[in-house]
Parts: sequence; structure tokens; C-alpha cells
Amino acid sequence: MLEVDIDITYRAGAPPARYAEEAKRVTYQTILFDQRGRVGWITLNRPEVLNAYNAEMCAELVDAFRKYQRDDGMRALVLTGAGRAFCAGGDVRSAKEAEEGATRQLGHGMVMREGMHAVNRALYALDKPVIALVNGPAVAGGLVLALLCDFRIAARSARLGDTSGRVGLLPDEGGAWVFPRVMGVDAALRMTLLNEVYGAARARELGLVTEVVADDDLHRRGAELAEELARRAPLAVRLAKRMVRRAQSLTFDQALGDAEFAVDIVNDSQDVQEGVRAFVEKRRPSFGGR
Repeated sequence: MLEVDIDITYRAGAPPARYAEEAKRVTYQTILFDQRGRVGWITLNRPEVLNAYNAEMCAELVDAFRKYQRDDGMRALVLTGAGRAFCAGGDVRSAKEAEEGATRQLGHGMVMREGMHAVNRALYALDKPVIALVNGPAVAGGLVLALLCDFRIAARSARLGDTSGRVGLLPDEGGAWVFPRVMGVDAALRMTLLNEVYGAARARELGLVTEVVADDDLHRRGAELAEELARRAPLAVRLAKRMVRRAQSLTFDQALGDAEFAVDIVNDSQDVQEGVRAFVEKRRPSFGGR
């Protein structure tokens, strides 16, 4: 059940009150989704199990990502976890998913496809920026979730790695694809086969983290970066992200072809006209997304 209400209170995992404007909230059962100005905040909200995902959380995340994608009023998104963790991966104690997987043809694969695979597909498909605030453990599927975001800011106390193999499981949420692309094949194999977990500083060296900050500064820094992204020209941001993502599987000539189509959209926009005027007038531009 979804409902919209108004909330300006501080909760664990949400940005401090001094950064919170009057916020529009869409209410779910396992996540929190608030809009503060032009920035959306999604907080995984199962702190009693370190925000491990279950079927309900997966469905709610897919819905929230789609709302963010469709709402031009939100220009950046912050993803974090309530309590002392970002996300501990899948909830292996979820009897509902285990029971469903055991009673369907290709059951376990279907659970993944309709669950965390749907989440990660929806996240990867976003053409607007997403910032992960890693406030604690981000392991296994939780690490994949963070790595599919465009920026990953970690608290110094955060820990990141792949623990799937410790219980005989696989990097099946997308880790086998994303880990080597972020940290290289050798490092990805080491982390996955030895089930290593790293502190924030080492994770930064390996490329798993974009930035490391003091624990108390995490939400402040996330809010700053999100606001900076929200001030940018939305058309240029969205098309640039699409171009970079697509270019990873294109030839150089194909990527230049992509650019030719994109400039036809952007170069005649009102935002470019505003940007040029602001440059000449030596002021900060005010982009309207047109």
C-alpha cells in the first residue's frame, strides 16, 4: 500500500534535520523514500537484519527506482541503509522465498529474476545520477547494489566485500559481471573466491569506493554531492550518463554516432542558452531541464 504524507523528522539512516526540507514521502514497508527538494532519498529499512533484502524489499525498490526515473522534479538520488549497515545481501532466512523457490519450475532462478535481478536491472537502467552512502557493511548482493550506483561514498567504518561463498552461494546478483569491471579480474576473483571483506580505505584503493569520509560526515557529504548534481543541466546529465554506459559496449565510431544524436537534443535546448548567458554574465546558471 502506498500513501503520500509530509514528514520532516529525523530517523536513523536519513539525512540530518538541518539538511531536510519539507519532504514528500512515499510510504513502503521495507524502505523509506523521501523527496527533499530536487533530491530523492531511499533508505533500506530492515535494520534488524542489516538491511538484507527479501522479496518485498526487491519489489519496493523496483517501484521506487521507476518513480525516480519518471519524476523530472527529482534530479539526483541517494541510496543508503538504516541503522548500522548498508545491505548484507540476501536474507538467507527468508522462508517465503525458499518455499517459493522449491515449488516452482526453475524456482531459484525465477526468484532471482523477479527479485534482486529486477532491482539491479532497474537501477542500472536509470539515466539520472545515483549516490550510494555506504554507512556500514555492504557485502555480497549489497555490494553489487552499491557498485551499480554512480558514486559510492563510504563511512570510514564501512566494510565491503563478497561473502556469498562463505555459505556456499554464488555472486549471482550481478557480482560476476560488475566486480571485474570495477576492480579488475584478478582482484575480483580473489575477493569472490576467498570471500574477502575490506575496510573503507582498502576498498577505495580497489575502486569499490569513490570517496571515504568520517562517519559523522557521511550524510552531509552525500547531501552536498546530490545538490551539486541536481544543479546541473538535467538533459546533459542524463544523456552523458547514457553515452558513458553505452560506450562500454560500442566501438569508437559507434560512440561518436551516439554523440551525434545526443547533441541534436541538447545543443538547441533552453538549458544551453541559459548556460551560455550565465557564463557571459558571470553567474551560476539556473537550469530548468528544457
